[in-house]
Amino acid sequence: METRVAVMSIIVENNDSVETLNNLLHEYNQYIIGRMGIPYRQKNISIISIAIDAPQNMISTLSGKIGKLSGISVKTAFSSVTSNE
Repeated sequence: METRVAVMSIIVENNDSVETLNNLLHEYNQYIIGRMGIPYRQKNISIISIAIDAPQNMISTLSGKIGKLSGISVKTAFSSVTSNE
């Protein structure tokens, strides 16, 4: 199975969606390399970066699920780095 390395940038504007977001990330935790969350209290938002190494369709599926959550936006940047696992 070919995997790609990508970075997902997530902005959380609705704290009511955080539990669902965390459940999704837990569901895909075997592919997550690292996660950094920054609360921006002055703007009442959170900024999350996820480094992930997974099949491209799984990354796209996760990004799509996150993007459907209320008050959450996500953008994904794929690297050209692939591997077969």
